[in-house]
Amino acid sequence: MNKTLTNKILITLGFLFIYRVLAYVPVPGVNTEVIKDFFTSNANNALGLFNMFSGNAAERLSIISLGIMPYITASIIMELLAATFPNLGKMKKERDGMQKYMQIIRYATIVITIIQAIGVSIGLQSLTGRGGEQAIMIDINLFIAISCASMLTGTMLLMWIGEQITQRGIGNGISLIIFAGIVSGILPAILGTIDLVNTGEMNFLVVLAIAAIILATVGVVIYVELGERRVPISYSRKTVMENQNKRIMNYIPVKVNLSGVIPPIFASAILMFPSTILQASTNEYIQMINDFLNPSSYVFNLLTFLFIVFFAYFYASIVFNAKDISENLKRQGGFIPGVRPGESTAEYLNELASRITFSGAIYLGLISTLPWLLVKFMGVPFYFGGTSVLIVVSVALDTMRRIEAQIYMNKYQTLSAVGL
Repeated sequence: MNKTLTNKILITLGFLFIYRVLAYVPVPGVNTEVIKDFFTSNANNALGLFNMFSGNAAERLSIISLGIMPYITASIIMELLAATFPNLGKMKKERDGMQKYMQIIRYATIVITIIQAIGVSIGLQSLTGRGGEQAIMIDINLFIAISCASMLTGTMLLMWIGEQITQRGIGNGISLIIFAGIVSGILPAILGTIDLVNTGEMNFLVVLAIAAIILATVGVVIYVELGERRVPISYSRKTVMENQNKRIMNYIPVKVNLSGVIPPIFASAILMFPSTILQASTNEYIQMINDFLNPSSYVFNLLTFLFIVFFAYFYASIVFNAKDISENLKRQGGFIPGVRPGESTAEYLNELASRITFSGAIYLGLISTLPWLLVKFMGVPFYFGGTSVLIVVSVALDTMRRIEAQIYMNKYQTLSAVGL
């Protein structure tokens, strides 16, 4: 590794360290012990899932307790609008338009954060501890103002950290923030499992079965994430002669999972958003709806599966533009054997991507829900889902690939300099 790559890795680690420090800065005016007891008693429902994605910042009511989810929710809304309205989609593709597009996402993030912060603040008003102590230790109106300002600042800081990691570090900043949040809860989960075994609440054989499920899930994720369909490409003799000193890729790699970890993250963000708001209500019917959105319920997992399949197709259609690929091939003098260049190539690639995306969408849905079903049948007293394993493994693989690409690029630059 050269100095540039080392600096990028150090910058990434530095920003992630700042993120973890922010997770321990609570919103002023709250009794953190009451909040922690509340999240401990709700570890196996939507609040437990929300706490996991926030890197355990929610149980401390940190200034970043809402995590990066408001930004992801705003991104989902904008992606849907861009796919619906052609002018917005065109603006997204332009260089100047992309800056306006990202600015709109930031403003939408502010609105969503304020709404969620108000909902959380109102919900905490009726929360009391075991000894009757109140969760809020100051006037409720003052607390709502303080919590909105604090959480908005924290979410904006996370959004900025994510952008800085993407631009100056290694990997996708938003994905790495979620990755760091999930990984931070691994050690407490292991220690908690050991305590359950020591107290006799969990059989050691069940722990071995859970470990086997986790290892199997990791193996499947690695196998599928590295899988791709290679579409062969041929070039005209003239193109080959003109580029005889350059490496020309003779295939188009089409990944089995074109959409990556985005569908599970989008699905989790959408399902957690109403749960956060509904938690503040004491209405019987609203609480019934909130119970349906419990991660340990079958309805939640069915909705998760359906949302993941939908977003897998939706996001794959965005990241894999068959028309642009066919036009680039035509300009470069390349073609798929047996397929006419131009529109026929685009149709062929679209059909191929659709078939592959079906397999990738089913894989994502099963990985995100099947481990939970297996663990539930074992009677395990805590929530475990494949979504967290999928995100951790996928982000780790993506980051490793980017580091390897950077190393290879440095080697080529060194060889070029020696040749000169």
